[in-house]
Amino acid sequence: MSIWKRKPLAQLLAEAADSEKGLKRTLTAWSLIALGIGAIIGAGLFVRTATAAAQNAGPSVTIAFIIAAIGCALAGLCYAELSSSIPISGSAYTYTYATMGEFLAWIIGWDLILEYAVGAATVGIAWSEYLNNLLVNVFHMSPIPFEFSHSPFQKIVDPVTQQVTHGIINLPALFIVSVISLLLIKGIQESAFVNGIIVIVKVAIVILIIVIGWNFVNPANHTPYIPPASIFTDEHGVGHSYGGIMGILGAAGTVFFAFIGFDAVSTAAQETKNPKKAMPIGILGSLAVCTLLYILFAQVLTGVATVEDFRTGGKEASVAFAINKYMIGYEWLGQLVTVAILAGFSSVILVMLLGQSRVFYAMGKDGLLPKAFSDVHPKYKTPYKANLAILVIVGAFAAFIPGDIVGDMTSIGTLFAFVLVCISVIILRKKEPNMVREFKTPFVPLVPLLGVAVCCAMMYGLGWTNWLRLFAWMALGVIFYFTYGRKNSKLNNPEK
Repeated sequence: MSIWKRKPLAQLLAEAADSEKGLKRTLTAWSLIALGIGAIIGAGLFVRTATAAAQNAGPSVTIAFIIAAIGCALAGLCYAELSSSIPISGSAYTYTYATMGEFLAWIIGWDLILEYAVGAATVGIAWSEYLNNLLVNVFHMSPIPFEFSHSPFQKIVDPVTQQVTHGIINLPALFIVSVISLLLIKGIQESAFVNGIIVIVKVAIVILIIVIGWNFVNPANHTPYIPPASIFTDEHGVGHSYGGIMGILGAAGTVFFAFIGFDAVSTAAQETKNPKKAMPIGILGSLAVCTLLYILFAQVLTGVATVEDFRTGGKEASVAFAINKYMIGYEWLGQLVTVAILAGFSSVILVMLLGQSRVFYAMGKDGLLPKAFSDVHPKYKTPYKANLAILVIVGAFAAFIPGDIVGDMTSIGTLFAFVLVCISVIILRKKEPNMVREFKTPFVPLVPLLGVAVCCAMMYGLGWTNWLRLFAWMALGVIFYFTYGRKNSKLNNPEK
């Protein structure tokens, strides 16, 4: 029994032929681009941009987006090779199982739980914040009380009475995660057509903000463009590198969250008509469109409002806050943003929970997680037990943990996954030189190694608190593997 035993490619492809017969190859390159944009444009753009500007980079958050995009593009080329050559559910978990063995496959699977589950929770928390914004600014109603729309780790001080109110539970975030989880159990999926409509709406609103907001940019807000290096201490008492190169790297790690979702495109490889051409176009095309929009959006947002606005007044709803405060006469745009963002966030949560269920399903089939996670509902034909477990995990994060903490946890977890995907390409080229590759990453090993370097730099910029959380999460994963996964692995225990 070896923890480094690799799953043979022949076995993987045979399993794919048996288990994926029901999936039709209907998606085109344009469908994949729409899927990628639908997953990418969400909480990352509308929430993390302001967070990164407030805590790390100020106006130079635009440079951070460029660094994050380069890291994603390098990793995206590696994803394109693997997803077009091994079109099987499980994404990075499956690729690692085929290249680096069971133990690292477990690590990456455990890591993907961090990416998708905590990512969905982050978007759920942002959904909660924008729901309150909708109630107050659009419907002119009272917001959901602070204690029932924030985690126990958050508090607010009344400026007049100095009375402190602590959060208890984030009920709206728990609600949206629960509703979407139940929809997934029933088998509800966004069609390419509906997803395309949502993408058009979201992109149109982003372009509106860029075009209209450009006239409200105050050059003083961009001076200095790269703030001098210092330390900013947030409301939780955590220090962040602000300004200078470390501030930009920290911001790159933070806004990197805005790009996660493009890897969800790789999970659709077995449903794509021509993976050889469509997968790289879908992955890199969605990245290119979103990067351009992100840079322009960040330039406008940091020019319209001040860093202090993002730190105090706006928080998770900084975009609507900036529009309502500074873009006089365009309050309707702030209302439109709030309505559209709620719909957009819902689609992002759906994609992440769907991706999470695929990883749970694959790991359950391999015996590394309880077999129940691979059980399919007799009527709905969905891995319903996996979805219920995900509902409990994601619901707990969304209800009780602040958004900025879980957002950075997602970023560092995803960056680690990308590092292993890049390494997988190099190893697979050495160990399986004759494997049919529908798409080849150019300049191997240079491109994968550059991807590793850029992703590691962004991980370094996220700071020691996030590394501590990652190591704690991984330690739990290692304990679980050696107490359960290794003993129940079907690859290492064929008799089971």
